[in-house]
Amino acid sequence: MSDVTSRLHDERDALNAFVTLLETEQVILTSEDTSPLLDLAESKSKSANRLTVIINARRDALRNTGGLDMSSWLQSVAPNALPIWLEILQLAERAQQLNNTNGELIQVRMRHNQQALGVLHSAASNSAGLYGRDGQPNLPSARRTLGTV
Repeated sequence: MSDVTSRLHDERDALNAFVTLLETEQVILTSEDTSPLLDLAESKSKSANRLTVIINARRDALRNTGGLDMSSWLQSVAPNALPIWLEILQLAERAQQLNNTNGELIQVRMRHNQQALGVLHSAASNSAGLYGRDGQPNLPSARRTLGTV
């Protein structure tokens, strides 16, 4: 296996692992318990950093090809690696879709949490006056005396 093919295999495997983490994140975001997101965030960050190193190395190598794009360059130096490159492109598209969807799910959760906090804050503010200084209920009256219409 050529060095180019080996590097593309590494990139594909790293990208595949990242996609799996994004899929796991989506499952967690659509479940009741989102506490596993904290641990997942660390794994996702490490995976993203690894991918960045691999992608930057590929881009650096491609700069020395005389301006060819990746597909054209592979056609000339390692045509057997072209299917791996196409798989990488598909995985990258899948990762982008998952990342966008997960971002939207996070926004929905944040709005829901903000609304819930608003309700709790309002309830806490309103309940502050339920009892007077003497400990007796201080409920708001309807300003209507009993026996009158």
